[in-house]
Amino acid sequence: MPAIVAFLRSLPDIPSGSATGDMNGRQVGNITVYVEHNGGFRMVRDRMDRIDVIYEVYAPDREVAAGLAFLVRGHFLETAPATDSKDLFFLDTQEINMPEYEPDSTSREHMYSGEVSLFYVDA
Repeated sequence: MPAIVAFLRSLPDIPSGSATGDMNGRQVGNITVYVEHNGGFRMVRDRMDRIDVIYEVYAPDREVAAGLAFLVRGHFLETAPATDSKDLFFLDTQEINMPEYEPDSTSREHMYSGEVSLFYVDA
């Protein structure tokens, strides 16, 4: 996840410090873009990997959460291909699920989550 977090943090329109791969220490009410690994596999004769990534966007305001979730979606689908981040080169992406509203029952925050597949090679 470090390369994916680094990719999101490199984007000027993603709020500074909001992208994370770890929810430890997160304060309720902070705008957060949390990414987590959700599977994947090696493909094309051991020359390419696919990682499935769930992204969750938390915000105290529903409109902010939705807007940021769709912005993250756009970056995964349109900006990530042919981009390198840390030690990965993203070849292509594919959407699994577009952002969907799933309010957090514990923190009572607004949350949208989506899922993408990232196809990559070691950079």
